Amino acid sequence: MSQLFGFSLQRAKKVPKGPSFVQKDSMDGSQPIVGGGYYGYSVDFDGTIRNEYELITRYREMVLQPECDSAVDDVVNETICGNFDDVPVELELSNLKVSDKIKKLMREEFDEILRLLDFDNRSYEIFRRWYVDGRLFYHKVIDPANPGEGLSELRYIDPRKIRKVTEYEEKKPQQLQGKVDLNQQLTTSSASYYLYNPKGLKNTGLQGIKIAPDSVTYCHSGIQDLNKNMVLSHLHKAIKAVNQLRMIEDSLVIYRLSRAPERRIFYIDVGNLPKNKAEQYLREVMGRYRNKLVYDANTGEIKDDKKFMSMLEDFWLPRREGGRGTEITTLPGGQNLGELEDVKYFQKKLYKALNVPSSRLETETTFNIGRAAEITRDEVKFQKFIARLRKRFSELFHDLLKTQLILKGVITIEEWEDMKEHIQYDYIADNYFTELKEIEIRNERMNQVNVMDPYVGKYFSVEYIRTQVLKQTAQEIKEIDEQIETEMESGVIPDPAAAMDPSMDPNAAPPEAEGGAPQGDVPQVDPSDARRGEI
Repeated sequence: MSQLFGFSLQRAKKVPKGPSFVQKDSMDGSQPIVGGGYYGYSVDFDGTIRNEYELITRYREMVLQPECDSAVDDVVNETICGNFDDVPVELELSNLKVSDKIKKLMREEFDEILRLLDFDNRSYEIFRRWYVDGRLFYHKVIDPANPGEGLSELRYIDPRKIRKVTEYEEKKPQQLQGKVDLNQQLTTSSASYYLYNPKGLKNTGLQGIKIAPDSVTYCHSGIQDLNKNMVLSHLHKAIKAVNQLRMIEDSLVIYRLSRAPERRIFYIDVGNLPKNKAEQYLREVMGRYRNKLVYDANTGEIKDDKKFMSMLEDFWLPRREGGRGTEITTLPGGQNLGELEDVKYFQKKLYKALNVPSSRLETETTFNIGRAAEITRDEVKFQKFIARLRKRFSELFHDLLKTQLILKGVITIEEWEDMKEHIQYDYIADNYFTELKEIEIRNERMNQVNVMDPYVGKYFSVEYIRTQVLKQTAQEIKEIDEQIETEMESGVIPDPAAAMDPSMDPNAAPPEAEGGAPQGDVPQVDPSDARRGEI
């Protein structure tokens, strides 16, 4: 790795691995090659690199289509929800079991990473680049003289100019003879690095400078073409839909331009004139009666220009003697020109290919806040898709945070391997669909609790209600109980175990009235009065 440009984070100790007959699959779409030297060189026999270069270019051209751009805009707006007060993403360390001091340092370093990315102002552009291209590269710039200061700058790299490469060592049979470890016999040692060419990796011969893997942060979409070992964008399955929509719209315009106007057919009686004379006579009649006025769309003027012929000109046909003489007939324009069902079909198909609910295509469709029953299954499915995008995009923060913490000496590489599973990233969600869905679920659970409450202590326990109906976890139950106890002590809520007012106690004896007679005694009624109804 000393030959590579950049820096490397070395482990304090290497963990021994058991024998395996296959290489570890990183699922990052790196290209396997056999090579060496400062400048890497390989031949792209399958055209993977060239295809990847062209694919990224095609993805960027796709978003120029208004419908595709609108769908991508919906995805990005749902994923990155920022406002003026809060940052779009925060570090969630509630599941991480470390000291509060370490958590504070980790939050500070995460804020520094967001500052280097300028994520408060450029979160929309960063996520859109990742979503459209399917991959995102940043060069992590540090001060070689003082690496303990951490990252000093993050520079964006065009994905068409860089590629992750896995280099395999080709071993000859004589090298595997003798006492060689089984793991070395079955698999070849490999080295990973990034290959960068400022002119772009679009040629079949790959040549460029090697960059250490720790010097570059790489975040991909997670979608792969396993046959060609290529990383694909989320727009890949919409390529056909975009092309179909574009062709159907172009053909619609051509059809309407050519079929919309009514054209006339002029049958001119030329008598017994010879062919040349007949053609000359026909041209004279055309010049006499043809509309010579031309509208100039640039200046808004009407000009008398005879030298331009329109593609929608009328037809002039000669007719010999013996016919019906000079006649003018009209060709009707095209029928059903106002139908757009095929265009709408392909628009919905495009939105479906991009996982965006087709209801968002209709501008007339409104969403009423407070009516959760109107939330469709497509919206719930869309929210799950957004959650997956956030999870995948968080790998960018994961790698940058790892580098920053290790360089500044907050944690070691081994400690990071233990911590990384418990570090999460909390995105601001300002969409009302999720909130209304949670309110609807909570209302249904409370209605179920009201129905089951009379049977608590007979068929159900309080713990069963809280865990199975309200779906409260053990941690939530503990926190809620502590909050209730604290609020009782402060007097925010009354203590149900406190002494009740005797007048409100149904089991207490009734107070005595004046004269010593109990107030609750029922006066004696004469049986004869009761028979008469006088009570």
